[in-house]
Amino acid sequence: MHSSPTRRTVLAGAGAAALAGAAASPVQAAPSATPAAGRPAKAVVFRDVRPYGAAKARDLVVVDGRISDRPAPHGAQVVDGGGRIALPSLVDAHIHPDKTTWGGSWVSRRPASAIADYVAQDVELFRAQRRPVAERAYGLMSHAVARGTRGMRAHADVAPAYGLAGVEGLAEARARLRHALDVQIVAFPQHGVVRTPGTAALLERAARQGLVDMIGGIDPIGFDGALDEQLDVVFGIADRHGVGVDIHLHDQGEKGMKAMRGIVERTRALSLAGKVTVSHVFCLPGLTDRELGSIAEDLGEQDIALTTVAPSDSLVLPIARLREHGVRVGLGSDGVRDSWSPFGDADMMHRAHILGWVTDVRLDDELNDCYRVATHGGADVMGIPHADFRPGAPADFVLVRGECLPQVVVDMPRRDVVVHGGVVVARDGRFLA
Repeated sequence: MHSSPTRRTVLAGAGAAALAGAAASPVQAAPSATPAAGRPAKAVVFRDVRPYGAAKARDLVVVDGRISDRPAPHGAQVVDGGGRIALPSLVDAHIHPDKTTWGGSWVSRRPASAIADYVAQDVELFRAQRRPVAERAYGLMSHAVARGTRGMRAHADVAPAYGLAGVEGLAEARARLRHALDVQIVAFPQHGVVRTPGTAALLERAARQGLVDMIGGIDPIGFDGALDEQLDVVFGIADRHGVGVDIHLHDQGEKGMKAMRGIVERTRALSLAGKVTVSHVFCLPGLTDRELGSIAEDLGEQDIALTTVAPSDSLVLPIARLREHGVRVGLGSDGVRDSWSPFGDADMMHRAHILGWVTDVRLDDELNDCYRVATHGGADVMGIPHADFRPGAPADFVLVRGECLPQVVVDMPRRDVVVHGGVVVARDGRFLA
């Protein structure tokens, strides 16, 4: 019996240390916050918590949204942690909230055998939705907050079939959640930059109007069939408007590596170091150690970040090896209950669990590092400070019941309390609007 091709196999075939001791992020935590002149500090004490699962509980003092090493000011609000573990909130470095059917009726999907088939079904589903993008995206994104997400890089399809409805919807959802979630928006040309006329103009418009933080791309060779033309358009828009680049690259083998070399060359030529990300990057896992070391050195030199969604043991990025060369690597959810797949939950603790599962880890340090990729790794990709409980760090953390961090990654307990900027934004798995 032959099953229909899955999203994973279609994409794969498109181109044929514990947290506490982790290396410092290139983005350093800000100095301890001080209140503005004439304004009293807003202080909260989170009592009886165990950062990273420490054996002994202590109090976390938060002043104006940042961790403080000073005694709590008189009259500070007190939140009882009840001996729970305090862990850094998570970062979803790659997600598509505009496509989701989250919170709506069940969608029955039809067989698909190529990216173009999925793209066509995207359009059909978009037109069939009664809820606008902003409503659907807000539902999914607020759910992610309740599961402990503090930051998110959100991709929105941009094509003549949608216009800018996707990025406008995500912008609206972002505005509603600005107190609880840091969001970057990518204008993603899912239908191709070159193969679909009119897309390049829409990408330019999205950047010119300030609707997006980054311009995307997709398989310049395997899908768009125009390596130089696509990369010139994408990097040209980014350079003109001062935004970043985040390119989906599913192509494997020489197609993928040729695209990677083109990305590195343009990043260097346009002095865009630190502003470029490549997502999925299925061409890297199959390289020899020498080949991987060579491209990793280039990526580290140009500070090009990578993201993975840990789709399988053969397609997940070799994160530890990449980090040896200073390459920033984050973890993401990808699509959530859209036309591509009925699966997904935007729970980044679950995604850290999946990362451990597909890479077959078993040691405590390995499980700790899965959580690190889902927290500090994603923060590095987004360019936001680590929420690592050091003085001056953002007070973005979750409180859970558990014994230790490795056990939390395996058991994925309910996020009893979610804190963003020192404010409780979710309790008992429920978002507080």
